[in-house]
Amino acid sequence: MPVAASAIYFLNLRGDVLINRLYRDDVGGNMVDAFRMHIMQTKELGTCPVRQIGGCSFFYMRISNVYVVIVVSSNANVACAFKFVVEAVSMFKSYFGGAFDEDAIRNNFVLIYELLDEIMDFGYPQNLSPEILKLYITQEGVRSPFSSKASDKPIPNATLQVTGAVGWRREGLVYKKNEVFLDIVESVNLLMSSKGSVLRCDVTGKILMKCFLSGMPDLKLGLNDKIGLEKESQMKSRPAKSGKTIELDDVTFHQCVNLTRFNSEKTVSFVPPDGEFELMKYRITEGVNLPFRVLPTIKELGRTRMEVNVKVKSVFGAKMFALGVVVKIPVPKQTAKTSFQVTSGRAKYNAAIDCLVWKIRKFPGQTEPTLSAEVELISTMAEKKSWTKPPIQMEFQVPMFTASGLRVRFLKVWEKSGYNTVEWVRYITKAGSYEIRS
Repeated sequence: MPVAASAIYFLNLRGDVLINRLYRDDVGGNMVDAFRMHIMQTKELGTCPVRQIGGCSFFYMRISNVYVVIVVSSNANVACAFKFVVEAVSMFKSYFGGAFDEDAIRNNFVLIYELLDEIMDFGYPQNLSPEILKLYITQEGVRSPFSSKASDKPIPNATLQVTGAVGWRREGLVYKKNEVFLDIVESVNLLMSSKGSVLRCDVTGKILMKCFLSGMPDLKLGLNDKIGLEKESQMKSRPAKSGKTIELDDVTFHQCVNLTRFNSEKTVSFVPPDGEFELMKYRITEGVNLPFRVLPTIKELGRTRMEVNVKVKSVFGAKMFALGVVVKIPVPKQTAKTSFQVTSGRAKYNAAIDCLVWKIRKFPGQTEPTLSAEVELISTMAEKKSWTKPPIQMEFQVPMFTASGLRVRFLKVWEKSGYNTVEWVRYITKAGSYEIRS
């Protein structure tokens, strides 16, 4: 496995070493001189965060008035090195009360050396969670007078937290009311031709959770995805239920998800962090339910007039509605005057973006509002160039609707004390890049 760092340096803007730590003996202690001479004292500073000088690679990042420089001589994992820097700075800020600059480093030399020894071992990153590190490195940093007051409570049972598999949740949490909030948020990306055929369409989604649960609960989430339903039917030795199933692509999970159980049972099982977090991300490319269909007709009447007719049809159920619907219809730059007729909402001409902007605050399902507009153009003596029509763009948000059809089949909460929980599930579909060629 490639290492992430042989040495790490913290420099100020003049190039002075504030603090450093050597993790391997394959680089010399004077490597920072090469960084100053070949990078800091040239115009190349900031052009590329990865540089190779001689037989060593330098990865650097500027945070406030400090340069964090990682040096490595062997084959290195660059992504891991930068991730380590980001997580380390976040951890330092947690100790220093939100500040990470030259003064914070000078005021906390001893603490930083102790932390640097813990968060990396022989060039390989270790645990960088502030919550875990504060269990056994209890020294408080010198806090900036402008930083927020410390609000971390002492956490019991440090050994279980450090060595166990639940480093993202502390023990001893107690809530009067145990609740779980789950949001499925999807963004629809669409490119449709002027004739109504779909040229490109996909959905990117994420499942957001907010947990206020006592103890160490074990949650199990079931979705109507194809693989999960097929696995459940095999385990129960009965045919799968009929209904829409979803094929999820490019699925990524939060670290709390038990991947071993997911691979064997195809269910999402996890011990959740306390508070808000992103459980998973996914993408869907087939079987997308478009919330809107747009039918535009744009006619050029001579050199100085245009006629615009746009019909927007909501495809979702009649009991549902969309919020904040905005339709942007491009017009030529030489537009002089516009007049509108709309069956719903309001429309105006926005000269800053060369668009007719049609806004509908609340858009019921199974309706077809229309916009009719006459556009007068400035007459010019120059030969008229053909106008390349940009696509029509839409913005919207549809509560309780998913373009992918993804649904929560069950959300089970188990905790040894057996308390009752209240589960809340919400669905939201938004416009990503929703474009229709006119």
